[in-house]
Amino acid sequence: MSIELSRIELTGLGDAASGRPEKSAAEYLKSGYVWLPAAALIAGMAAWALVAGYASKPAEGEPVSAAAVLAEPAAAPAPSVVAYNPPTAEGEAIVPEETAPVDGLKISSQYWRRGGLGSKALVTFTLRNTNDYAVKDIAISCAFSRRDGSHLTDRLRVIHDIVNKRSRKTFARLHVGFVNVNASKAKCSLVAARPA
Repeated sequence: MSIELSRIELTGLGDAASGRPEKSAAEYLKSGYVWLPAAALIAGMAAWALVAGYASKPAEGEPVSAAAVLAEPAAAPAPSVVAYNPPTAEGEAIVPEETAPVDGLKISSQYWRRGGLGSKALVTFTLRNTNDYAVKDIAISCAFSRRDGSHLTDRLRVIHDIVNKRSRKTFARLHVGFVNVNASKAKCSLVAARPA
C-alpha cells in the first residue's frame, strides 16, 4: 500500500505551463469576504472575554482592605503626649497603639438615588470629623442590596477632598459607581483615611 502524493496540487495563481487560467484580483477579494466576518467575530469574542473578566472582579471580589485602597502608607499624626516605655525583659519596648484617622470620622447622614438612566448610584452623605487634625483621601465602601435584603454588589470610592478638624462636610450626589437595576437599598461605611 502506497500513498501517492504526486497528485496533490496547490491551489493559487495559475501559470501558462500548467494550463490553468489565472484568477483575477476580484475573485481573490471575493473569497476574502468569507473570512472577514469570522475574523471580526473572533476578535469581538476575545475583546468581550477580556472586558468581562476585568469588569466582574471589583464587584465580586473579596472586601477591599485599607492598604489596597491607599497607594502610599498612611502617615500617623504626631501624638501630643509621648510616654516613656522602658524595655521589657525581652529587650523590646511596648509601643502604645495610635488611633486611626477613620476612628474620628463618622457618616452622620446618608441617602442615595439613581442617575444616568438608572444605572448610576449617586450618594449624598455628611462626614463629621472629630479628630484634632484634618483628614484627606477618605475611602468609602457602599453595599447595595435588594428589597428583601439580599446582597447585590459593593462599590468603593476614594474622596480626594479635605475635611477640616472638628468640622463636618456634606458631599452631594457623589457618583459611587454603576449598580444593578434591582438595587433598592444602600449602606455606606468608612474604610480608610489619611491625615492632611
